[in-house]
Amino acid sequence: MANPNRPTRAETPMAFIRAMVKAYTQRGLDPTAALRKAQITPSQLKSANARVTALQMEWMSEAAMRELDDEALGWFRRRLPWGSYGMLVRASLTAPTLGVAMQRWCRHHNLLTDDIALHLTTDKHAASIELHEQHNLGDLREFCTVSVLRNALGVACWLTDSRIDLLQTELHFAAPPHHASYRVLFDGPTQFDASLSRIRFDAGYLQLPVRRDEAALQRMLQRALLLTVRPYRRDRLLVEKVRQALAEHPQATRNADDLAALLHMSPRTLHRQLQDEGASLQELKDSVRRERAMHLLLKTKKPIKQIAAEVGFANDKSFMRAFRTWTDQTPDALRKG
Repeated sequence: MANPNRPTRAETPMAFIRAMVKAYTQRGLDPTAALRKAQITPSQLKSANARVTALQMEWMSEAAMRELDDEALGWFRRRLPWGSYGMLVRASLTAPTLGVAMQRWCRHHNLLTDDIALHLTTDKHAASIELHEQHNLGDLREFCTVSVLRNALGVACWLTDSRIDLLQTELHFAAPPHHASYRVLFDGPTQFDASLSRIRFDAGYLQLPVRRDEAALQRMLQRALLLTVRPYRRDRLLVEKVRQALAEHPQATRNADDLAALLHMSPRTLHRQLQDEGASLQELKDSVRRERAMHLLLKTKKPIKQIAAEVGFANDKSFMRAFRTWTDQTPDALRKG
């Protein structure tokens, strides 16, 4: 995994940074601090052909969203306060399939603003997420359209933990001077000057189950902008792989060396990548063991010693000490309660 503090290849058009600066201007605010945080100089900002890295885009977007208190970055007449897009994802978590989840996501997005309308449509073979402009977005049309469609795609990929390949992207504006960047912004062919803006993908993806829960959402929200500024990659979600390994192989994952071997990586890489995702191995072990122990204590009559072994402890005494730390009570007390 790339160092999260070192910029990677610059492929995002500077035009999107200038659009954020325009939002600052419209609100009478100064973007200097945000530009400095994103390591963007005034000369770079003015350069017609300049690009920024995904990490710089993430830095600038987060700073702008917080300072403007607007996750829409000035696209709409009404601000979308910090946390709006997280709320949309939370409302989709309980959906059984991606199709139901994205229907909810689009419907709830339409409640936040009436400047655009989002719809999930399907035909015989393809599904589309369509963006209809209800109010003239002016100079921010391109930035808004690209951001909303990429966010919708990122959410769909994250909910199902699947890379969703696009059949086509259609955009309701002329090809910009930086049109070559669209080969990175969207998979598959891109058509400009289309009758509407939409991304199209195989309709079969809509039948995929939603694989996320509230705990996964809280971890994702620590760097939610990754869903928009970078292509989705399952191998970034090491936290989920570790949780699955701990749950399925408690006896074989008691220490970092054994877990790392099971995941085909070194212990050092395991710890570093978990840190990059805002987690620690001990926190994950405690979480998985606690959930499993609670289930076995409340749903079965297995003796404590057997539960300790199934959860991954060497003996029942160490299990009871850990359980008291997690819950402030003993396993027996929980059962009796």
